[in-house]
Amino acid sequence: MHSPLSPAPVRAAHVRLSGVHLSFGGRPVLSGVDLVAAAGDRVAIVGENGRGKTTLLRVLAGDLPADRGEVHRSGSVGVADQQIPLGATDTVGALIDLELAAVREALARLEAATEALSDGLPGADEVFAAALEQAEALDAWDADRRVEVSLAALNAVDDRDRPLGTLSVGQRHRVRLACLLGAGHPILLLDEPTNHLDAAGLDHLTERLRAHPGVVVLVSHDRALLADVATTVIDLDPSSDGRPRVYGGGYAGYVEARHAERARWEAEHAEQIAERQRLADDLSAARNRLRDNWRPPKGTGRHVRATRAPGLVRSVHRRQEELAGHVVAVPPPPARFSMPDLPSHGGAVLLRAAGITVAGRLARPVDVALESGDRLVVTGPNGAGKSTLLSVLAGELEPDTGTVTRSRSARIGRLGQESDLPGRRTAMELYDERLARLGISGPGLGELGLLAGYDRHRPVEELSVGARRRLDLALVLAARPHVVLLDEPTNHLSAALVDELTAALGTTPAAVVIATHDRQLSRDTASWPRLTL
Repeated sequence: MHSPLSPAPVRAAHVRLSGVHLSFGGRPVLSGVDLVAAAGDRVAIVGENGRGKTTLLRVLAGDLPADRGEVHRSGSVGVADQQIPLGATDTVGALIDLELAAVREALARLEAATEALSDGLPGADEVFAAALEQAEALDAWDADRRVEVSLAALNAVDDRDRPLGTLSVGQRHRVRLACLLGAGHPILLLDEPTNHLDAAGLDHLTERLRAHPGVVVLVSHDRALLADVATTVIDLDPSSDGRPRVYGGGYAGYVEARHAERARWEAEHAEQIAERQRLADDLSAARNRLRDNWRPPKGTGRHVRATRAPGLVRSVHRRQEELAGHVVAVPPPPARFSMPDLPSHGGAVLLRAAGITVAGRLARPVDVALESGDRLVVTGPNGAGKSTLLSVLAGELEPDTGTVTRSRSARIGRLGQESDLPGRRTAMELYDERLARLGISGPGLGELGLLAGYDRHRPVEELSVGARRRLDLALVLAARPHVVLLDEPTNHLSAALVDELTAALGTTPAAVVIATHDRQLSRDTASWPRLTL
């Protein structure tokens, strides 16, 4: 999992990409990626699912060669991807030793160099200096202590004899992340490092990444982490010229610059389309003049028609050439998310829950009352009953105690955490069937701006996780609910879509309830009432 050791100190940690291209099965995944990052830089890679974020990390790690372009690294590399490199019978200690292999090797090399220096062997001075530089680059003497601190902070198992097979997936990833945070690698490559972390673990991760003296490159859907940590952002989503964008100014700078660039893209595309339409209109007018002049008023002489004809023909040809020469060089920008008009429900309480509990899932009685336009954020640790509460409110689960009253004319829509859509139908078929079954006239699936045209006509089983999540959201909104219940709505959605969705939820006349752990969503909805379980 580690690249060969380099004698460069942390201050010389460096990553450079130049014109990196990579395709899979003829489909371009990375198209001309450029990046220069030095010690102290923390680079976030963002983009929709399937845009190549994890692929770019693998290229940076040296695990995947680029088709074209150059990749340079200076300094040892620590990688936290989605795969644990050991089996179920291996122990926590074996995983720690594997992730600290560079540290162990550096200390062993220094010890051997020290003995050679003591024995006065030829060239021992240079060998010792190089070995010392390597050990200092990793701060190798303090690595085990740093790992212990991170294990405790991440609430990870520290029993080195414990088999990995007895740990949950989350526990194994926390052990591995603690090792990487303590190993001292000049370059850290992290793929979704916030998965499986609680609030204390997130705070520790943020602190360690901000203090890391080398280069950090991370992929994360956690906008709060990106806002707190990133100094540079690589955006792999489509752009006006098809190339990735690199933004400075941290995450806030990226959001501002992305909005400005998107506005320019839309304006340039609209301008080119308008110019093409003007040229097409000019050509149509020229053809009409040519046709009309071949049918002159009664009594017009032949010589008049003969005189006018060549000029009109030339005019038509000239406008044909102008239209043919006008190329719309700016591609159409991706559709923005467009929230359908959700209805209000005048006067009455839409939904009321009184003293509801569910054995083993929602222990303490909960009261909720919702009217049109109400907002509510449900928070609490895992297992507190957030998803259970939303299922009860939606009428999908009966409470063991308490009562739930719903207005008969109110429609309630719930977005669950995971998708369970049938696989063989296309996204368009499912959406149209939902509208037909409900007898509701709603916007077409394409009008929502959630799925690209290609994905709308593919079987659901072929869609990415992110595309299925977008379809789930579309199906909920298709019912034009009076009450919208969203369970971890940021799961598997891009930062750009989450920002657009959050803004839309703030203004809809429907009642909205969100259950979330997402720190940035919590910040963005700070003015909403809270229910803490």
